[in-house]
Parts: sequence; C-alpha cells; structure tokens
Amino acid sequence: MNRAVIARVVGLILCIEAACMLPSLAIALVVRGTDVNAFLLSIALCGGTGLLLTRIKAKSKRFQTRDGFVAVALCWIMLGLSGALPYTFCGFSYVDSVFETVSGFTTTGATIVAMPSALPRGLQFWRALTQWMGGMGVLVMVLALLPSLGEGSVNLMKAESPGPISSKLRPKTSETARSLYIIYIALTLAETALLCAAEMPVFDALTTAFTTISTGGFSVRDASIAYYGSEVINWIIVVFMFVSAVNFGALFQMQRGQWKDAFRSEELLSYTGITFGAVALITVDLVRTVGKGVYESFSQSFFQVVTLMTTTGYATADFDLWPFFSKSVLLLVMFVGGCAGSTAGGVKVSRIVILFKGLKRELRRILHTREVRPLTLEGARVEEGTVSSVSVFFFAYIVIMMLCAVIVSLDGVDLTTSLSASLTTISNVGPGFALIGPTCNFAFLSGLSKVVLTLNMLLGRLEIMPLLVLLFPSVWKK
Repeated sequence: MNRAVIARVVGLILCIEAACMLPSLAIALVVRGTDVNAFLLSIALCGGTGLLLTRIKAKSKRFQTRDGFVAVALCWIMLGLSGALPYTFCGFSYVDSVFETVSGFTTTGATIVAMPSALPRGLQFWRALTQWMGGMGVLVMVLALLPSLGEGSVNLMKAESPGPISSKLRPKTSETARSLYIIYIALTLAETALLCAAEMPVFDALTTAFTTISTGGFSVRDASIAYYGSEVINWIIVVFMFVSAVNFGALFQMQRGQWKDAFRSEELLSYTGITFGAVALITVDLVRTVGKGVYESFSQSFFQVVTLMTTTGYATADFDLWPFFSKSVLLLVMFVGGCAGSTAGGVKVSRIVILFKGLKRELRRILHTREVRPLTLEGARVEEGTVSSVSVFFFAYIVIMMLCAVIVSLDGVDLTTSLSASLTTISNVGPGFALIGPTCNFAFLSGLSKVVLTLNMLLGRLEIMPLLVLLFPSVWKK
C-alpha cells in the first residue's frame, strides 16, 4: 500500500475542507455572528494538519485499487472528524457534532438540531455546504481541480462513485470529474434562480439548492419546506430532487443532445416507473382512507415519494400520521433509492433491476436446465462478477441494517423507531418513522446509538466496501 500518497490525498482533502469553511467565516464576519472564532479555530486546525500531511514525500504517485479504497475511506472519516469542529466550538458535544457533520457530508439529513433557524448564520451555511460538497463526492471535486493527482486516480473515483457499474464519460478521469461538476453547478444555479423568482429569500434559496441538488435535505427552517407554504416552491424542489437522483451519465447525454439514448435508459425508466407507481398508490390510499381531495393527496404524495426515494428527506407534511399502507410504500422507496451515478442514496435502482433479472434467470434455469442466458442492462451484458458483487452488497446491506437496528433498540425505543433509524441512515435518507419522524430529530438517542448510526451513514454513502476493507490486516501491508 502506498501510504505516503494516501496521506498526501488526506492532507489535500483537509486543506480543501479548510478553504470551504472560508465562505462561512465571511458570512459570520458580515453578520457579526457568534461563530466567528469557531470558524477561525477550525480553519487553523484543519488547514494546518492538512498542510503537514501534504508535505510527506511519496516515491510513487501510483494508485492501486486498494489504495483508492483506503484513501476514500480515510478521507471521508477525516472529513467528518474535522468538519465537526465548528459545531463543537459553538457548544455542541463532539459526538453530536460528528453525527451532524457526517450526516451532512453523506447527504443523509438526519439531524440532532431541533431548531436550525436558531443556529448562527455561518454555521447554517456550513451545514448546507457540507451536503453540497458530499453530494457529488469530495474526491471527485479534487480530481476536477487537480488533474495530475496521480497515476491510477480513476480508482479514487470508482471507490467513491455510487452504483454497481461505473464508466467514464470522458477519456480522462479529470475530464469526467469536470463534466460532472459542470452539470452539478448548473443545476444548483438554476434552482437557486427559480427559488428566488418564487420569492424565497436569497440565503434560503442558495442553501436549499445546495441541499436539494445533493439530495441532502438539511433546511435552515425548523418546519423544513413546509415553512414557506408555497405550491410553486414545492414543485420547483420536486423537479430538481427528481433530476438529481437520475444517473449523471444520462444527464451528460442530455447535455450533449443525445435525448433518445438518455430516455432509453432501462434504469431511468425503472426509476420513473417506481416513482409514479408509488405516487399513484399513496394518492388512492389518502383519498380512500383519509378523505383528502384528489389534488391535495396527489401533491403531498408526489412530494413525499420523491423526497424519500431520492433520499433527500425534506418534509411538507407529517407522513408519519398517514395510513399504514402509505407508510409501507414510503418505506419501500426509501430502501430502493435513486439511480446509480447520482447523488441519491439507497440500494440503487440498477441493483434492484439486476437482482430481479437474476431471480428471473434462476427461475428459468429450474425449468430449462440447459439454457444459458446472460444478464443485460442498458443493452450491454452484465459480467457475472458484477452480478455476484450486487448480491454480496445486498446481503451486507441487510445484515448491517439489522445489526444497527438491534444496537439502537438498546435505547429502549420501539421496533419502528430502531428499524427506520437504521434504514434511513444506511440509505442516507434522513427522517424515519415514529420517534424519528419528519417532525422529530435524533438528539434523544444515546452516544452509542449516534456513533453506530454515524458509521451506518458512512457505510451507506461509500456503499459499504471501502470501509469494510479497512478491517483486513493485509490492506495495511506494503
């Protein structure tokens, strides 16, 4: 393992994180907030440590696959530990600070803050910015800024990018990273402009755009998006949440005018079908059971299905009060998540499609023992190694989710709370059901539960394997 080059990458990440704290410091200085000293100390500690690590000399800049996985895992751990400093210096406990920071960087949106509107302005901005930074991936940002990071740096992108099948949009890794960030920034600016046009305050519009495009869900308002009480704002956010959970490869095709190829995407069609199918089921259930009007049921169900399937986690209604059938449908879409190669969490639609196709193939083998039929996705053959890794990932996902739920239950909470807390963190959704519903938060949980759920968020964002490989002794050998 190339320890020197990994240390340099971690140092570089810490330097970038310190630089990203500067806008929050500027805001704190302008409004004369109580968080000025918190950001000054955080920038000094974070940046100083980063500079020391970047001065380590590496004999080779070569990144092996193992180096990429270890670097990504360590970078994300350090981001959470150091990004928590502004919260800690503002009076939060360090465990709570790390929980909130990791929830931000992993775009989970689970929070221990009961009143976000009471936070200092600079800390509000940092809270939203962590989600925007983590949405596309911090290592992808580095590759976009520094194309000469090292030979084999594509392994960094592979380890950080979500989904079972990753491909480069451009011949060079740095060009791919820049293309992704151009789309990402364009979507952020477009949503900010539309929200401002819908009479949302500029600061609110910018932070909401940060947390929508990253499918994060943090809001500067205590009542989340329900605070604004605007149908126009709701629909603007719905559109951008839906788009942000689409594979950025498909968005890249649309950008280049290849609309037909993009809309032929099997994953995109499945994602759209699941979304609208869930909306239809919940709309009928709300009309039939609760007696709401058709449009009211449709608009509320559409927003909540999209916000949970894209793993954003905003709230315009307390869906924990909805009928059991509607909550069951929401639970399923939280589990599925968005498309691979997007900012959304969850198992990913492409994995669900591969698993169903694998099930269908096994059933056909029972009936036709001599039949040889390869799996295909997007018109291309799926390698058996990919099919196997999807099955292993799904198994690990379920096992980790159940173990986490068991540990959370030690706090004496009910089954719905413990299970949904585990699912919503590993799927990077945010709100759950019962005691962690859309109108509640995670502050009441014990320190042990918060630490376990923090690890769960990291496992979900990095799709389990980069963190688990750290447990193998052979990884740390040269």
